[in-house]
Amino acid sequence: MNRHLTAAFWAGLLALFPILASASGMAGEKNLDLTHHAVGYLSLAIFAVSYLLVMAEEFTHLRKSKPVILAAGIIWGSIAWVYANHGLNHAAEEAVRHNLLEFAELFLFLLAAMTYINAMAERNVFEALRSWLIRKGFGFRQLFWLTGLLAFFISPVADNLTTALLMCAVILAVGADNAKFVGLSCINIVVAANAGGAFSPFGDITTLMVWQKGLVDFHEFFDLFIPATVNFVVPAALMHFAVPNVKPAPSNEVIPVKMGGFVVIGLFLVTIVMAVSFHNFLHMPPVLGMMTGLALLKLYGYVLKKRAHLEDAPYEGLADHEVPLDSGEIVQRNGEPEHFDIFNLLARAEWDTLMFFYGVILCVGGLGFIGYLSLASQVMYLDWGATPANVTVGLLSAIVDNIPVMFAVLTMHPDMSHGQWLLVTLTAGVGGSLLSIGSAAGVALMGQARGMYTFFSHLKWTPAIALGYAASIYAHLWINAAHF
Repeated sequence: MNRHLTAAFWAGLLALFPILASASGMAGEKNLDLTHHAVGYLSLAIFAVSYLLVMAEEFTHLRKSKPVILAAGIIWGSIAWVYANHGLNHAAEEAVRHNLLEFAELFLFLLAAMTYINAMAERNVFEALRSWLIRKGFGFRQLFWLTGLLAFFISPVADNLTTALLMCAVILAVGADNAKFVGLSCINIVVAANAGGAFSPFGDITTLMVWQKGLVDFHEFFDLFIPATVNFVVPAALMHFAVPNVKPAPSNEVIPVKMGGFVVIGLFLVTIVMAVSFHNFLHMPPVLGMMTGLALLKLYGYVLKKRAHLEDAPYEGLADHEVPLDSGEIVQRNGEPEHFDIFNLLARAEWDTLMFFYGVILCVGGLGFIGYLSLASQVMYLDWGATPANVTVGLLSAIVDNIPVMFAVLTMHPDMSHGQWLLVTLTAGVGGSLLSIGSAAGVALMGQARGMYTFFSHLKWTPAIALGYAASIYAHLWINAAHF
C-alpha cells in the first residue's frame, strides 16, 4: 500500500478522483445527483484526507482503519441528512445496507482464510519450510529463483503478504550480510507474490471480489496463469545477472511441523473446494463454504486439544524445568500447558485490515451513491475505451491501494467483454509491483529488510517490472483473444 504519496501529488490526483468512486448498487431515479453539491465536495475532501492518513501510517503510527471508518460515518451521515431534507428517508439506508452485505461476505470469507493461515503458522508449517530451504545450501542465484517461484505458487492459496514475509525470512537468514542480494530478492518476491495472486480467487482481495461478484468463474482465473507468469519471469530474468554468484554456508537448523500441521493443510484445501462447490454447483455465496470449512478446523482443534491434554497428563503440576524435553508438542509455561486454541487464532486475524475494508467499502460506496459513478464510467470506459481504462487501473494500483480502485470498477460494472474483466483482474493484481509502496507485500518487506530493500532500490528496477507488466498485458490479449 502507498504510504508516502505527498499532499501535493494528491491535489493533482483529485482531478482523477471519480475513478476511485463507485456506486452502492442502489442507483435509481429516486437518487439525487450530489456531484456538484457541497456534500459531494465535502465527501471527496474527507475521503482524500482519510486516505492521506492511511498512507502516512508508517510515520504517524495511526492504524489505517481508524481514519476511513470515521470518514465513512461522516460521508453517509451527510448524505442521509440531504436525503432526509428531500423527504427520501430510506434511500440512503437501503444503499448502506447493500454495502454492509458486500462487506459482510468479504469479512467472513477473509476471517476464515486468515484463521487457517494462522493455524498453519502456529503448527510451524511455514517455519518448517523456511528451515528446509536454509539447510539445502542453495547459492544466491538459486535462492533468488527458488524463493520467487515459491512466492508465485504459494500466494494463490495464501495471501501475498504472508507469502512475501516467509520468503523474505529465508533470504535474510541466508544472505543478510549481502545487501545487493537481499534487495534484488525482495523485489523478485514482491513481483512474484503479486503475480501469483492474480490467477486465483484466493490470491488477492481484488480477485476474491471479482469471483464473489460472479463476473469470472473459478476455473477461468487460470486463463491468467501464462500472463501472470510472464509478469514474474520477465523482470526476474533481467535481474538474474545482477544477483551475486555466491554460495553461502548451509545451516543445520531443523524445525519440525507440529502435530496436526499437515491435517490443517488438508482441511484448508477441503475448505477451498467447498467454497468453490457452494458457488459453482449450489449457486450460493462462497463464504458459506469457507465458514463450513472453518467449522471443520474448529472441530479438529477440539480433537487436538483433547489429544494434547491426554499426552500432557503425566506432567501436570510440574515446573518448566521438570518437564522432559521429549514430552511432545505441548509447550510448558509456568507449569501450565499451552494448547491449540482456535479462538486465539481468530483473535490474531488482521483486524485492522478487516476494519479497513469496512471503511473503504462504505466510503467508496458513499462517493458512488452521490453520483460520481456516471462521471468515472463516462471518462474511463466510454471516452478512453475499455483496454486503456483497465491498463490505467493497474497503474493507479501502484499509487493507490488496489482495493478501492477495483471496488469502484466492480460497482460501476461497465459493459465490457469477458476478456476485459480478466484484463482488469490481471492489471489490478500486478500493477502494485511497479512501486515498492504499491502493495502490502512491498511495504512489509521494506520494514523487514530495512536499509537493504528500499523505495529507491525498487524504483531502479521499475523499468524492468514495467516491461513485464506490458508483456503480461500483450500475452493476455494474444492468448485469451477468444474472450474478447
